[in-house]
Amino acid sequence: MGKINWKIKFCWVKTQVGIRGNELADTLAKEAATNEDITECYQKVPKSVVTSELEGISVEKWQREWDQTTKGRTTKEYFPVVAERLKMKINITQNFTSMVKGHGNIRSNLHRFKIIETPIYPCGTKDQTIDHLLFACELLNKETDRLILTVSKKDV
Repeated sequence: MGKINWKIKFCWVKTQVGIRGNELADTLAKEAATNEDITECYQKVPKSVVTSELEGISVEKWQREWDQTTKGRTTKEYFPVVAERLKMKINITQNFTSMVKGHGNIRSNLHRFKIIETPIYPCGTKDQTIDHLLFACELLNKETDRLILTVSKKDV
């Protein structure tokens, strides 16, 4: 028996009804999952290698889609590389999510939705945006310095 060059492609299918190949795959998968006579065999390629390769392919695809989308501009500024973000150990909170999405209860957003008259922050120099609060606001210098010091200590 000669070598067969398989090319496997994973894709999302809206429904299995009426798609012959998908219905056959579903039937065979159920049959294999319930058949106790079939043993798993990873003699040629370990399962961990397959898993690792699939994860790598998924992250590459995610990055291509992330680069092409016009959504998530603020989040992209903080996390332009998907693989690097996945390596980070970040405690995801509501405030964190609001910040990296550029949303939340900040004056620039409230002004954009016509909830308040002006986006100017109490420091009087700029609109209250996430970047202004994190990097430029003189009223928050002490808190910003403390945050930088805390993050720097964790990186060491």
